[in-house]
Amino acid sequence: MAFTTAQAADIRRFCGYPAYGAGPAGFQGWRFFTAYGLLEFRINNLSSDEENVVSNYLVTLNQLETAVTDAGGQLGTAQASVWTRNPAELRERMALFDSWRRRLCGFLGLPAGPALGDGTLRVVV
Repeated sequence: MAFTTAQAADIRRFCGYPAYGAGPAGFQGWRFFTAYGLLEFRINNLSSDEENVVSNYLVTLNQLETAVTDAGGQLGTAQASVWTRNPAELRERMALFDSWRRRLCGFLGLPAGPALGDGTLRVVV
Protein backbone atom coordinates (compact mmCIF):
# COMPACT_ATOMS: atom_id res chain seq x y z
CA MET A 1 0.00 0.00 0.00
CA ALA A 2 1.48 3.34 -1.00
CA PHE A 3 0.32 6.68 0.35
CA THR A 4 -2.03 8.70 -1.81
CA THR A 5 -0.80 12.10 -2.94
CA ALA A 6 -3.19 13.70 -0.42
CA GLN A 7 -1.75 11.57 2.40
CA ALA A 8 1.81 12.43 1.33
CA ALA A 9 0.89 16.13 1.31
CA ASP A 10 -0.58 15.77 4.82
CA ILE A 11 2.57 14.01 6.05
CA ARG A 12 4.74 16.84 4.71
CA ARG A 13 2.42 19.48 6.13
CA PHE A 14 2.08 17.89 9.56
CA CYS A 15 5.85 17.41 9.78
CA GLY A 16 6.31 21.11 9.03
CA TYR A 17 7.87 20.78 5.58
CA PRO A 18 6.96 22.93 2.58
CA ALA A 19 4.82 21.81 -0.32
CA TYR A 20 6.54 19.47 -2.75
CA GLY A 21 4.88 20.90 -5.84
CA ALA A 22 4.65 18.99 -9.10
CA GLY A 23 8.12 17.52 -8.64
CA PRO A 24 11.74 18.50 -8.30
CA ALA A 25 12.24 21.64 -10.35
CA GLY A 26 13.93 24.99 -9.91
CA PHE A 27 16.09 25.92 -6.98
CA GLN A 28 13.85 24.63 -4.18
CA GLY A 29 12.81 21.17 -3.17
CA TRP A 30 14.01 18.08 -1.40
CA ARG A 31 17.28 18.03 -3.34
CA PHE A 32 18.54 21.01 -1.30
CA PHE A 33 17.50 19.84 2.17
CA THR A 34 18.80 16.58 3.61
CA ALA A 35 15.86 16.19 6.01
CA TYR A 36 13.35 16.83 3.24
CA GLY A 37 15.03 14.18 1.08
CA LEU A 38 14.83 11.77 4.02
CA LEU A 39 11.14 12.58 4.42
CA GLU A 40 10.46 11.85 0.76
CA PHE A 41 12.43 8.60 1.03
CA ARG A 42 10.42 7.56 4.09
CA ILE A 43 7.08 8.43 2.44
CA ASN A 44 7.95 6.22 -0.53
CA ASN A 45 9.73 3.33 1.25
CA LEU A 46 7.94 2.47 4.50
CA SER A 47 6.85 -1.10 5.17
CA SER A 48 3.11 -1.77 5.15
CA ASP A 49 3.08 -1.99 8.97
CA GLU A 50 4.86 1.37 9.22
CA GLU A 51 2.44 2.88 6.70
CA ASN A 52 -0.44 1.72 8.91
CA VAL A 53 1.14 3.48 11.91
CA VAL A 54 1.56 6.69 9.88
CA SER A 55 -2.03 6.39 8.62
CA ASN A 56 -3.20 6.23 12.25
CA TYR A 57 -1.14 9.36 13.00
CA LEU A 58 -2.84 11.10 10.07
CA VAL A 59 -6.30 10.26 11.42
CA THR A 60 -5.38 11.60 14.87
CA LEU A 61 -3.71 14.73 13.47
CA ASN A 62 -6.65 15.55 11.22
CA GLN A 63 -9.00 15.28 14.22
CA LEU A 64 -6.72 17.48 16.35
CA GLU A 65 -6.42 20.04 13.55
CA THR A 66 -10.21 20.17 13.25
CA ALA A 67 -10.50 20.65 17.02
CA VAL A 68 -8.12 23.62 16.83
CA THR A 69 -10.15 25.30 14.11
CA ASP A 70 -13.41 24.51 15.93
CA ALA A 71 -12.04 26.16 19.07
CA GLY A 72 -11.86 29.39 17.08
CA GLY A 73 -15.66 29.51 17.14
CA GLN A 74 -15.61 29.82 20.94
CA LEU A 75 -13.19 32.74 21.17
CA GLY A 76 -15.89 35.39 21.25
CA THR A 77 -17.75 33.96 24.26
CA ALA A 78 -16.37 34.77 27.69
CA GLN A 79 -19.34 33.37 29.60
CA ALA A 80 -22.76 32.02 28.63
CA SER A 81 -25.08 31.07 31.46
CA VAL A 82 -23.09 28.52 33.49
CA TRP A 83 -20.61 27.81 30.72
CA THR A 84 -17.35 29.73 30.81
CA ARG A 85 -14.77 29.57 28.03
CA ASN A 86 -11.32 28.21 28.85
CA PRO A 87 -9.13 31.17 27.86
CA ALA A 88 -6.19 28.83 27.30
CA GLU A 89 -8.13 26.35 25.12
CA LEU A 90 -6.66 27.40 21.78
CA ARG A 91 -3.09 27.43 23.14
CA GLU A 92 -3.59 24.03 24.79
CA ARG A 93 -5.10 22.52 21.63
CA MET A 94 -2.25 23.90 19.50
CA ALA A 95 0.31 22.49 21.95
CA LEU A 96 -1.36 19.06 21.80
CA PHE A 97 -1.56 19.22 17.99
CA ASP A 98 2.10 20.24 17.68
CA SER A 99 3.11 17.53 20.15
CA TRP A 100 1.50 14.88 17.93
CA ARG A 101 3.13 16.43 14.86
CA ARG A 102 6.51 16.07 16.56
CA ARG A 103 5.68 12.45 17.44
CA LEU A 104 5.06 11.75 13.74
CA CYS A 105 8.44 13.32 12.92
CA GLY A 106 10.04 11.18 15.61
CA PHE A 107 8.46 8.02 14.23
CA LEU A 108 9.72 8.88 10.76
CA GLY A 109 13.17 9.65 12.16
CA LEU A 110 13.30 13.26 10.99
CA PRO A 111 13.76 16.64 12.56
CA ALA A 112 10.67 18.80 12.68
CA GLY A 113 10.35 20.86 9.53
CA PRO A 114 10.86 24.62 9.31
CA ALA A 115 7.15 25.36 9.76
CA LEU A 116 7.02 23.30 12.96
CA GLY A 117 10.32 24.24 14.55
CA ASP A 118 11.82 22.28 17.39
CA GLY A 119 9.57 23.61 20.14
CA THR A 120 12.16 25.97 21.60
CA LEU A 121 12.65 29.70 21.53
CA ARG A 122 16.00 31.08 20.45
CA VAL A 123 17.29 34.55 21.11
CA VAL A 124 19.96 35.80 18.74
CA VAL A 125 22.04 38.72 19.96
